Amino acid sequence: MQRCLEISSKGLSSVMPNPSVGAVLVYEDKIIGEGYTSPYGGNHGEVNCMNSVKEHNRPYISKSTLYVSLEPCSHFGKTPPCANLIITHNIRKVVIGCIDTFSEVAGRGIEMLKQNNVEVVIGVLENECRELNKRFFTFHEKKRPFVLLKWAQTKDGFIAPEDELHEQERWITGDKTNQYVHQLRATEKAILVGKNTVQKDNPSLTVRHVDGTNPIRLVIDKKLELWKGKEGFKIFSTESKTLVFNSLQNFEENGIEGIKISFNNNVVKQILDILYEKGIQSLIVEGGSFTINSFLESNLWDEALVLEGNKTFGRGVEAPLFNHKHTKEFVLGKDNIKQFKNISL
Repeated sequence: MQRCLEISSKGLSSVMPNPSVGAVLVYEDKIIGEGYTSPYGGNHGEVNCMNSVKEHNRPYISKSTLYVSLEPCSHFGKTPPCANLIITHNIRKVVIGCIDTFSEVAGRGIEMLKQNNVEVVIGVLENECRELNKRFFTFHEKKRPFVLLKWAQTKDGFIAPEDELHEQERWITGDKTNQYVHQLRATEKAILVGKNTVQKDNPSLTVRHVDGTNPIRLVIDKKLELWKGKEGFKIFSTESKTLVFNSLQNFEENGIEGIKISFNNNVVKQILDILYEKGIQSLIVEGGSFTINSFLESNLWDEALVLEGNKTFGRGVEAPLFNHKHTKEFVLGKDNIKQFKNISL
C-alpha cells in the first residue's frame, strides 16, 4: 500500500477532477505490475497496473493480490468501471486503502467485488490514502474546494515592509522556497490574491520555475479598478484564465471572466460556492494579509503554509493573525516552513 501511495503521488497535478489512485499487483510477495491514474480522461490506476504486467507474468494475474489506494470505481465515466476489470481478470483478493465517498462510487465498487466472490480488505494506511487525495475528498464531502493558505513572513512577523524597497529587498524567501511555491501552484487548480497584492507586486501567478500547468487565477477587485488598467497587470495575461470577483458586473473578454458577487455578505463563502459550481477542486490563497485573514475569520480553510525567511523588516505589514499549532516543519535553504491543519473542521 505504501508503494501505491508513492506512485499515485506522481499523478496529483494532472488527474483532477479525478482522484490519483495507485495500484500494485503482487504474486507470491513480488510486484508483477503497478500503475497510477493517467491525466484526466485517460486510464485509471488499475488499468495501467494490469497493462504493465509482462507477458510471462500474465498467467499469474488471477492468483495475485491487488493493492489499490482507493476503492475501485463501479460506474461508467470517461472509462469503464475498474471493479469490472478486476472481476474480468478473476482476481480473488483486493486490498483497499480507503473507501471512495464520491456519490457515484460510495461503497458500490466494494459491494460489486464481494458479490463476485472477491475477498476485500479495507482500511490499510487509510489516513495516508485519504491525505493523498484530500482535494478530491474535500470537494465531494464539503461541497467546496480544498483551501490552502500560504504566505511568507520575516522572522519578526511582517509580510511586507512599510517603506518602498527595491524588488529584491522586498523578497522574503530564497530560491529553493520560491521553486517550492511554484510546485504548489502546479498542484492546485486555482490561485487567489486580493487587489492590493496585484497593485503592489504585479504577480504573474504562474508556474514559471517548474514544469506544470498554470492554475486558474482569481482576484478580488470590488470596483474593477485593476480591470480598468488591465494592460499594466500580468494577472490579465493570456498565460491562464483569470476570474475577477467584483460588485459591478459579469463579463467575459479574452480569457478573463468577471463575476459579480455581493460584498455585503460572506465574500469567502460566495467565492468557494462559485468555484464548486465550476468544478474547481482546490484553491491556494496567496494573500495579502486582509484576504488571508478573511479566510481565517470565516474558518473556511483546510491547511496553511507559513514560509519564514531569514530576514527582518523592523516594521511593515503584519503577518496574518494565527494561533494554531503546526503539524509539520522543515527547512528549505535558509527558510523555515511550517504546515498547519485546520483541526476545528
